[in-house]
Amino acid sequence: MDEVERNIEELKGQIERITFVSEEDGFSIVKIRVAGKKEPITAVGHLMSPSPGEIIEMKGKWVKHPKYGSQFKIISYKTSVPASVYGIEKYLGSGLIKGIGPVMAKRIVKRFGKETLNIIEEDIEKLKQVEGIGEKRISMIKKAWDEQREIRGLMIFLQEHGISPSYAPKIYRKYREKSIQIIKENPYRLAMDIYGIGFITADRIAEKLGFPKDSELRAMSGIIYVLQQVADEGHVYFPYEELLERCKKILDISQDTIENALEKLQTEGKVIRDDEAIYLSQFYVCETSVAKRLIRLMEMPKSIRRINTEKAIEWVQKKLRIKLAKRQKDAIRAISENKILIITGGPGTGKTTVINAIIKIFSQIGAKILLAAPTGRASKRMTETSGYEAKTIHRLLEYSPEKGEFKKNERSPLKCDILIIDEASMIDIVLMHHLIKAVPLNATVVIVGDVNQLPSVGPGSVLKDMISSKVFPVVELNEIFRQARESLIVINAHRINAGEFPIFKSERKNADFYFIEEEDPEKGLSIIIELVKNRIPKKFGFNPYEDIQVISPMNKGIIGSENLNEKLQEAINPSSFGIIRGAKKLKLRDKVMQLRNNYEKGVFNGDIGKIVKIDQENQEVFIVFDTGIVTYDYSELDEISLAYAISVHKAQGSEYPAVVIPIFIQHYVLLQRNLIYTAITRGKKLVVMVGTKKAFLIGIKNNKIQKRYTKLNKRLSESELI
Repeated sequence: MDEVERNIEELKGQIERITFVSEEDGFSIVKIRVAGKKEPITAVGHLMSPSPGEIIEMKGKWVKHPKYGSQFKIISYKTSVPASVYGIEKYLGSGLIKGIGPVMAKRIVKRFGKETLNIIEEDIEKLKQVEGIGEKRISMIKKAWDEQREIRGLMIFLQEHGISPSYAPKIYRKYREKSIQIIKENPYRLAMDIYGIGFITADRIAEKLGFPKDSELRAMSGIIYVLQQVADEGHVYFPYEELLERCKKILDISQDTIENALEKLQTEGKVIRDDEAIYLSQFYVCETSVAKRLIRLMEMPKSIRRINTEKAIEWVQKKLRIKLAKRQKDAIRAISENKILIITGGPGTGKTTVINAIIKIFSQIGAKILLAAPTGRASKRMTETSGYEAKTIHRLLEYSPEKGEFKKNERSPLKCDILIIDEASMIDIVLMHHLIKAVPLNATVVIVGDVNQLPSVGPGSVLKDMISSKVFPVVELNEIFRQARESLIVINAHRINAGEFPIFKSERKNADFYFIEEEDPEKGLSIIIELVKNRIPKKFGFNPYEDIQVISPMNKGIIGSENLNEKLQEAINPSSFGIIRGAKKLKLRDKVMQLRNNYEKGVFNGDIGKIVKIDQENQEVFIVFDTGIVTYDYSELDEISLAYAISVHKAQGSEYPAVVIPIFIQHYVLLQRNLIYTAITRGKKLVVMVGTKKAFLIGIKNNKIQKRYTKLNKRLSESELI
C-alpha cells in the first residue's frame, strides 16, 4: 500500500452548516458533526449543493491550513437524506424546500418525527395536520419538493459533466423537464438563454458530451460568443478580418470552418455583413434605425410655435432670478430654430440651469414637455433640480413584461412637444433605438450630456457620434459659474479633463477635495474603511449607508470593489441575519446593486437598493429601490451584488454627497483620464482619494480612449440631409 492510500480515511457525519460554496465549481467549506468528535470538523472539497442535515460519507485526508488549522480534504463522497429527527429538521429548515423555513420545519418534524420525509414524498396531504399548513402551502411544498427532485437529477447530470450544479435551478426554470434533453441536443443554447452561463461553460459541456471541436454548431455559437464579447467591450460591429482572427484564437479551428459558419449565420439572419463590418443583427437594426429616425426627425416640422427668443430669455432670467451666460442663451435660441439640439459641458457649467430655463419658457406657451435620463438616480436628480417629473428612459417607454417589449414605439409614440434627455453619454445604441423610434416626428429633442465622461456600458458611443457627425447643432457650455468656482471638485474636474494635475488644498476651510497618500494597498484598505465608517460621518455628518459611495477603478485585488464590499459590509452593517449564496453573503440592510436589465422586475443595470426583508421560508429577498420594493427568489440573487463599493462605470449617471476613490499603481491597466474624470464628478459635496499621486498622474496623462467600432457617425454624416 503506498503512502497516499495509507493516509486516506473514511468519515461519516451530518452536515451542520455551510460556511462557503463557490458558484463556479462547487468548492465548499462545511462544518460536519462526526460521532466521537466533541466539535464539528471542517471539511473542504467540491460538493454538489450541500444542505444542512444531510448525512455525508466521505473519503479523504487531514490537511493543515496555515490560517484555519486542521481540515478534512474530501476526495470522494456520497450523501443521503437524514434519518434522525434532528437531521430531518435541520435538512428541511435549511431553505431546501420553498414554503418550509426553520419554524415550520420544527412543527412538521415535531408532528411526524422520522416519518417526515416519507410523508412529504408519499402522503403530503397529511401535512394539513400541522398548524399553519393549508391547501395553498401544501401546493407550494409539493411543487418545490417535485422540482427539487428534478433539479437534483439535473445537478447530478451537470456534475458528471464537470459543471457547477449551482446553475441547475436556473436551467430547470427555463427548460423544465426538458432540461437534460435540450442540453444534450445543443449545449450552446445555455450560453444564449441562461444568465451567468457563457460560451466557455457551454463549450466545456459540449466537449464532455462528445461534440467535435470543428462542428458547425460550435463554430456558429463561437462566432456569436465573440460578437457578444466585443459588444461588451463597447463595439457595435467588428471588422471581418479581426473577427476571423479572434475566432481562430478562441475556438482553435480552421478559417474555412469559421467562414462557412459565418455564412450560415448570415443566411439565418443572426449576423449581418455590411462591407467589412460584421454585426449581430440586433445591433445592425438598431444603428441603421437610429440614423434614419434622427434624420427623419430633423426633416419634419416642429409642433411648438415660434417664439421671440430674446423676449423669452429676458423673461426667464427675471422669473428664475438668474443671469444666463452667452452659451446658455445660445442654447435657448438654438432650440427655437432646430428639431434636435445637443448641449454638452462639464460640471459647474450650468447644464441644469439651461434645462430649467427651457422648461420654464416652453411650458409657459403650453408645450408638453417630457424629461428622462438613463438611470434611476439621474432621473431622480433631474426631478429634484427641475421640480418637474423625470423618468428613466425604460420607464418612459413603458416596458410590457407580457409582450416582452416597450409599449411606446413608432406605432404608439410618446405624447410630447419637447423631450429633454440628460446624462446622454450613458445611452448605448440599443436604448437609443428604442427611445428615438418612440419620439413623435413633430417633437423637438434636447440631448444633454458630458462627452468627456466614460462612454456607455453597452455598445456604441451615441453622444460622441452625434456630435462628431456635425449634422446637429451643438452648444458647448464652457464657463464655470462663480458658485461652482469655489468647489475644488469642479475646478479639479476641469483640470483633469485638460490633462493638468489637480489642486490639493485640504487646509482650506470649506475644502471638498482631499487626497490621502498611501502606497501600501493593505493600509489603503484600512484607511478607506475608517473613512467610510468613522472619519467622514464624524467630520461632515454624512451617513455611511445613504451618503457615502466608494468608487473603485477595478473589481479584483485588495482595493478592488469585490474585496472592499466584503470588508465594508463587515464594518458598517452590524446585522447578523442573512444568507450565503455561493461566495456571496447577503445580510438584512445591505446596500446592493442590480447587475443587469431585468424588464420583468422593472430594475436595471446599476440601480442601487437596500435589503429590507429576507424570507427564508419562501426563499425570497425583498429589496427597496427608488421605484419601490422588488422581490427576488434565492436563485435570482446572482443578479445582485453588494454596492458599498462599485466600479466607475456603474457609478455613471449618479451623484453622491460623498465619494471615496482608491487610486493605486495596481490599477494602472485601467487608469485613464476619462475614468478619473467620471469618478470625481460623481461627488457632489466631498471627494476623498486614497492612494498615490504617481498612479493619479499615470491616469491623467493617459488620454488614449479605446476606439469603438460604430458606423453611426458615418451613417449620419453621409445621409441625404447633408
